[in-house]
Amino acid sequence: MVKQTDLDGAQAKVDELILDKNCGPILVRLAWHDSGTYDDSLKGQEWPGAGGAIGSIRFEPEILHGANAGLSGALKLLEPIHEAFPEVSYADLFQMASSRAIALAGGPKIDMKYGRVDATNAEQCSPEGNLPDGEAAEESGKYGGTSGTASTEDTTPEGHLRKVFYRMGLTDEDIVALSGAHTFGRAYKDRSGAGKESTKFTDGKAKVMRPDGTEAKYTPGGSAWTEQWLTFDNSYFHVTPDESADPELLKLSTDKVIFVDEGFKPFAEKFRDSQEAFFESYAKAHKKLSELGSKFEPIE
Repeated sequence: MVKQTDLDGAQAKVDELILDKNCGPILVRLAWHDSGTYDDSLKGQEWPGAGGAIGSIRFEPEILHGANAGLSGALKLLEPIHEAFPEVSYADLFQMASSRAIALAGGPKIDMKYGRVDATNAEQCSPEGNLPDGEAAEESGKYGGTSGTASTEDTTPEGHLRKVFYRMGLTDEDIVALSGAHTFGRAYKDRSGAGKESTKFTDGKAKVMRPDGTEAKYTPGGSAWTEQWLTFDNSYFHVTPDESADPELLKLSTDKVIFVDEGFKPFAEKFRDSQEAFFESYAKAHKKLSELGSKFEPIE
């Protein structure tokens, strides 16, 4: 059973790591890919049969799934913290790092719940195919596939997003709010299949500022959705529909569709017009995502 003092100690070390390495975005991706395997239709099975935020991403074969390319580096960053605070589960540590990354980047403070129980072996990993694609496969022209716990295959980006996120029990508002996290971080061709080797916003020469006004040191590479990609704000909702936005900023088909689809568009416009509204919806959606499939024990 984890103690509050352990959680506090781990969080202090997580904060140090994020501020030292400017690694917030990859920690968000790690947590989301752990929780994003969840299938709400399987919640009646014995835990952790439905997947979710259970720490299983640390095991092979899950960490080797195509969608998780590059995330072994995030695991290595967090391992010393887990060694220092072994009573904090991996599932808690992954979700803690994600929420702290958002907060330290200027985003909303998320009402996190801790005490998650960890998956204990590779047999508890979800099958490959439950996570979303940014673009359709070149060969088939389809998004997603049929290999996961439920088919995510669709010929349209909006259909694919709904198959993925509705399977988790999330809504159109949640989908658009979570899409807004693309304001933070970069995409790499060798990880997600999207993005360039580098752009003028990520080439190491570009000044990338942190919310505290200091310049961030970063490893060059990848494509960003926004110019100041280490700040969490609603810039994504301004850039995405702007046809005059710099062409070196990334816009995936699953990004552009939120301003086209009739179910997504009202939320995208709302979040463009009000950062406060975005933060409110985002914090709720992030909390939901972080608890999917989790089994909690009391905190001492």
